[in-house]
Amino acid sequence: MLSMASMSDRIPTFLVLCLLFCCVHGQMNQNYYQKSCPNLQTIVQSVVSQAIGTEARMGASLLRLFFHDCFVQGCDASILLDDTPTFTGEKTAFPNVNSVRGYELGGPTWNVVLGRKDARTASLSQANSDLPGPGSSLSTLISMFNAKNLSAQDMTVLSGAHTIGQSRCFLFRGHIYNDTNINANFAAMRQQTCPFSGNDSNLAPIDVQSPVTFDNAYYVNLVNQKGLFHSDQELFNGGSQDSLVQQYSTNSTAFSSAFAKSMVRLGDITPLTGQNGEIRLNCRTVN
Repeated sequence: MLSMASMSDRIPTFLVLCLLFCCVHGQMNQNYYQKSCPNLQTIVQSVVSQAIGTEARMGASLLRLFFHDCFVQGCDASILLDDTPTFTGEKTAFPNVNSVRGYELGGPTWNVVLGRKDARTASLSQANSDLPGPGSSLSTLISMFNAKNLSAQDMTVLSGAHTIGQSRCFLFRGHIYNDTNINANFAAMRQQTCPFSGNDSNLAPIDVQSPVTFDNAYYVNLVNQKGLFHSDQELFNGGSQDSLVQQYSTNSTAFSSAFAKSMVRLGDITPLTGQNGEIRLNCRTVN
């Protein structure tokens, strides 16, 4: 369940654990590191809380980092690898170089089983092809999530992570100037800091109501045609996800519960276990 007691509670406290040791079944369990690192969860929670306390945006950055990692080669921390002479990493892929932060760091809560391994390679081309963009249509979004064994509901639920964080102007410019399914006053407000050309790096909150609080305001925004991205507003635009968006806009408990479950399914995407992969000594390079 989502706790609103503090900033550290508003962000999934086991997010880095999800990144490094994703949820899967089989060879993995919650006590995998009980002997080798019994205080692992406490250590990671402390680091994440400190990072978010220093910079609130880091919570959204970690969520995005986790999502972008899992959608390319599965949840294997390949996104953290620097380029090498034998492969070009994923950091410079267009969807990553323009939106992902939090490489240096190593809400609702859920149990995380541990023991997954890290990839020995990364894929720039797969990062460019597999990650949905801010201009994606609803059918494209559903198709891309289905390709990862995630449902349309998972897609709509995980999009709710946009309740926190900011975006650069050039990623939402097309929506605020060209689309008609947008609140006119909202578009005008965003245009004040995101001109038709130039100032590409100017930032705007994705959730205009509560940009640093993990809540269901993202869906309220969509119902009011205040989605920042074209892809966001596609979820509430006369299509198959309208009823789900409407439900989450009025029921924060339902959203929080669904988000935790979908994050577990996201973490289940093709993990490396057993003899596959490795446990990196340095997150940025293979051993």
